[in-house]
Amino acid sequence: MTKPSILEALLPLVRDMSLDLPANERFSRLLQAVQTLFDCDACALLRLDGEWLVPLAVRGLRHDTLGRRFRVSAHPRLQVLMSHDTPTLFESDSPLPDPYDGLVADTGPADRLAVHDCMGCPLTINGRRWGLLTLDALSAGRFAAVDLQNLSAFASLAAATVAAAERLDLLALDLQEERARAEAYRQAADAPHSARQLTGRSPAMRALQQEIRTVGNSELTVLIRGETGTGKELVATALHAASSRARRALIAINCAALPETLVESELFGHVRGAFSGATADRRGKFELADGGTLFLDEVGELSLAVQAKLLRVMQSGQLQRVGSDREHRVDVRVIAASNRDPAEEVRQGRCRADFYHRLSVYPLQVPALRERGRDVLLIAGFHLEENRARLGLAGLRLSADAEAALIAHDWPGNVRELEHLLARSALKALSAQAPRPRILTLHAADLGLAPSTGTALPPAVGESAGHAGSDAVLPLRDALAEHERRLIGQSLEKHGHNWAAAARELGLDRANLNRSARRLGLKRPG
Repeated sequence: MTKPSILEALLPLVRDMSLDLPANERFSRLLQAVQTLFDCDACALLRLDGEWLVPLAVRGLRHDTLGRRFRVSAHPRLQVLMSHDTPTLFESDSPLPDPYDGLVADTGPADRLAVHDCMGCPLTINGRRWGLLTLDALSAGRFAAVDLQNLSAFASLAAATVAAAERLDLLALDLQEERARAEAYRQAADAPHSARQLTGRSPAMRALQQEIRTVGNSELTVLIRGETGTGKELVATALHAASSRARRALIAINCAALPETLVESELFGHVRGAFSGATADRRGKFELADGGTLFLDEVGELSLAVQAKLLRVMQSGQLQRVGSDREHRVDVRVIAASNRDPAEEVRQGRCRADFYHRLSVYPLQVPALRERGRDVLLIAGFHLEENRARLGLAGLRLSADAEAALIAHDWPGNVRELEHLLARSALKALSAQAPRPRILTLHAADLGLAPSTGTALPPAVGESAGHAGSDAVLPLRDALAEHERRLIGQSLEKHGHNWAAAARELGLDRANLNRSARRLGLKRPG
């Protein structure tokens, strides 16, 4: 089959500019033309977001690449590409590591996972460096005959395609919403943990992101519901970034981590001499968040007395520091999060009805990871990239059976469980390799997840893997509960029923341990 000319490749893309296409489809067609014209094994379109390059579309790269974030300063080849105004072709034997080593969707042996030929071109829109177009090949010399002027011409059309997509997006938003969205990008770029953001393309996540856009730029109080580890704090951050308060502070406080005696001081502040240890006046979290947003995580842990005082501040905007009669006025938007069912808490008398209704003006439900399908691979890609950099590897990837195990797993600990699993598995797999590889592939066996259900239930201390004390097969949820009950019980025995020490060993805060114990029928501390 004859390779098309540059003109033949460009004409369909020019026609696409007049069509009302979703951005994803527009970018996919662009990369399809790139792969056809330049005979590359993989190509990617990346947007510059602060100091990070974020993949928007890829072809020939592993699915989890879309979940990764590439810090420009950590990847020498990306630095070179971003520093030039024209296309760059790297020598096949270039010593600079390639960010896509191990990510090209190739089924060959491990020694063919490293990229050999690489070139790319920056995309500039309205005088602003927007991002990159990258092309890679697994065989040396593939790009030797490429005319870089053709790539430059193609990059110009790519920039025009991106600009058209952005203009269509702008037309779909009213002016007020667009300002909030632009400010959200600025906040994300300035934040020290800007790489951490909501990731996912599943219907459940698209629905959540639409809800965030709907309520973000309002003054409504939002109650974020969801299981532990689903990323409720990221939802709160996104809500703040989408609001007119985004230039002001987002103050977060974990209510479950506050000693009962200091809750009021942390929230409302105190004056000198208000209690033992109060040696100076101190502003509370409400005053620190004045003009901005206050995020109350695990709000269900607050006592009824504190709920009443918090309700007054939320309704009137007036507070008194502990030990003072002076009123302070604040303008704060409250976002709260809980993994409890507030309505049930009201029925049980652990939550005031008026407090619950004031919090849940706009309830948001964060989907559990098991409800998000292949999103688990995008999130895995993000954490694989973090661990690749941390372990000093050229590439860190998942095998097909590892991907299947991740998708099949029930994820009772949600995204937090996935993060810890990948960090642990990568470290263990690397320590078992000799000599140390440049590219590490994690297999299902490295993850320790059973192939049939994706669930690993390690034996209790003193038991062998082949004997768990019974031949009966429990339903998955019951088996998980039994395993959790056994682990907590063992930790409590080990620490003489010191719940704080057991919580530290299990990686939980004490409030979460108390909730788990109550749910599992274990005796709670007095």
